[in-house]
Amino acid sequence: MEWRIDHRPAYSLLRLHLTRGESVWFEAGAYVYHKGSVEFRTTSGGIGAALKRALLGGESFFLNQAIAKGDTELGLAPAVPGDIAAVEFSGALLVQDTSYLAHVGRVRVTTRWMGIRGLFAEGEAFWLSLEGEGLAFLASYGGVEEHRLGVGEKMTVDNGHIVALDASVGMRIRKFGGLKSFLFGGEGLVVELTGPGRVWIQSRTLPPFAALIYRLTGRG
Repeated sequence: MEWRIDHRPAYSLLRLHLTRGESVWFEAGAYVYHKGSVEFRTTSGGIGAALKRALLGGESFFLNQAIAKGDTELGLAPAVPGDIAAVEFSGALLVQDTSYLAHVGRVRVTTRWMGIRGLFAEGEAFWLSLEGEGLAFLASYGGVEEHRLGVGEKMTVDNGHIVALDASVGMRIRKFGGLKSFLFGGEGLVVELTGPGRVWIQSRTLPPFAALIYRLTGRG
């Protein structure tokens, strides 16, 4: 399999070139186009995903699979403007669910309960867990960058900017600065991450943009 990412960083498009028998899993709604002979299959995200949607009242989590029947070119894109990061992993990779685009390899995708940490980090108590060995394509709103943390090394990230992290990275919620900064600094709660492991963050978050759109168009 060969791949490349075009039109980055604002409107990235993932192009995959598959040979017969190769396959890729991707998020429902990410399909843009294909050329060649390919079979598409759709599967649900499993019991964990079903429980998530039942508890939170959302839609079912589905993944599509494209299986090449010959030389095939497949185009995929995320729902919002931004970049795409290709991440190799072996073990477990935790991805906030709006940042998952696609993956290849021997990978099991489930949902993981993140509890209060997930709610404050990205507004989702359940994140996706990619377990196995493969290549994941992660979508960001805005630019995406990788940080590598050593053992015990800490990094503090504003709410909503986490795209993904290795399962080995510790995660806890704390307030931003002192009481005055917490109440009036515009940040509130932040996420403290502790290595070892990799962390991917995005340069923008959707809620402030959505609030701006509402303020400009939602009144009157």
